[in-house]
Amino acid sequence: MPRRPVRRCGAVAALSVALLLSSCTSGGTAVKGAAGGGGLGDPLFPALGNGGYRVSHYGLDLDYDVAGRRLDGTAAITAEAGADLRSFQLDLQGMTVTGVRVEGRDAEFSRKGHKLVVRPAAGIDKGDTFRTTVSYRGTPQEMRDADGAVEGWVKTADGAFVAGQPAGSMTWFPGNNHPSDKASYDFRITVPQRYTAVANGELKSKRTAGGRTTYEWHSAEPMASYLATATIGTFDVQESRTPQGLPVYVAVDPREAAASRKPLSRLPEILAWGAELFGPYPFSSAGAIVDHTPDRVDWGALETQTKPVYAGAPDTATVVHETAHQWFGDSVTPKSWQDTWLNEGFATYAEWLWEEREGGRTPQEQFDALYDGDEDDARWDFPPGEPATAADVTGTPVYERGAMVLQQLRNAVGDKTFFAILKEWPAEHRHANADTEDFISFCQDRTDEDLTDLFDDWLYGEGQPDWEYDAA
Repeated sequence: MPRRPVRRCGAVAALSVALLLSSCTSGGTAVKGAAGGGGLGDPLFPALGNGGYRVSHYGLDLDYDVAGRRLDGTAAITAEAGADLRSFQLDLQGMTVTGVRVEGRDAEFSRKGHKLVVRPAAGIDKGDTFRTTVSYRGTPQEMRDADGAVEGWVKTADGAFVAGQPAGSMTWFPGNNHPSDKASYDFRITVPQRYTAVANGELKSKRTAGGRTTYEWHSAEPMASYLATATIGTFDVQESRTPQGLPVYVAVDPREAAASRKPLSRLPEILAWGAELFGPYPFSSAGAIVDHTPDRVDWGALETQTKPVYAGAPDTATVVHETAHQWFGDSVTPKSWQDTWLNEGFATYAEWLWEEREGGRTPQEQFDALYDGDEDDARWDFPPGEPATAADVTGTPVYERGAMVLQQLRNAVGDKTFFAILKEWPAEHRHANADTEDFISFCQDRTDEDLTDLFDDWLYGEGQPDWEYDAA
């Protein structure tokens, strides 16, 4: 039978959540389908993300008043239903939603915490592709993570520094805010003429009218929401190409220009070196955004896709780390936040390899210095493959002990197999998601050496392991 349009029920403020997820219609017949669940049950961030659909594309139209700190936004979200849906949820913190349309028809909506609950006028069948348009406005707010770090839409003296790990993207656009759901993006960002708006991917157009400039950016390769940025400020911009022809867009706050010049000048070299070790660069452009951030932003950088954001001038090691993330974290993205060591362990190991290339310590010497250090050091606080709390996502074991796991793997399987893994792992999971069990199986399939004890003790064991593989 045909589905009937839903009209608004009265006295919404007095209704329970259960009633908000039901409906009343002119004929008393509910729209068919299930209620898409809120929260994907991530081990560390269970409320992030939403069930019932997967997003394929975000079209974000943003107009930012720098002086007034006001954002007017429209998000056009294309998704595929994974079940018959009568409602679904999006993640959006703060902001005032002024309207929602699904497939061109007005939809009912309600708010509960950071969830925007959408009830379309007609149910959505499993397998259908549907387009949701959310109009919203307000003053986007930064948020503070479990580890105390500031993220989200961070106001600066001349705009906004935008970084979203793990949850901050929902402070400035609605979406399915979990790394397991990746999509392509288009950004249309309008700002006062004196400012520059920088997003992921390639700049497709720049137009000025009436004292305001609109920047249009396109990011074709799938991207997790936490890797999106729309950083706004006063920047010196350099556009170039690597010797291999890759477009590079670098935006630097003038106050950070002198200190940034030398490290960023090595970006083409770092990209070429990364391609030799990890396989072809996985995206159609590269770059960097260096902003002059408030003191409360007390962390260094985030691997926003194609253009890492730096909270102040980076050193070369940090550029290496964030560039390595383009393979490990951005192209191959973890299925859950518990798998973050697959991002940070690899990026830290890339730093070790770069230091050796530059005439410094070898990765084995880095490993030995950490292993022979204080047994009470923070790197032994928890196993990198099983962080216990949300605050542990950025803990020392995820970085340092994660890299130590890789050095142990190298010693166990030998250089030939290990460096093949460094190339084949990102190739096999290019623009996709993977977890720790995928990686363990991937490695075990490439060696006759039994790796069970290595991963059990070094990746999942409590405290400092009392054994190690000898270097070959």
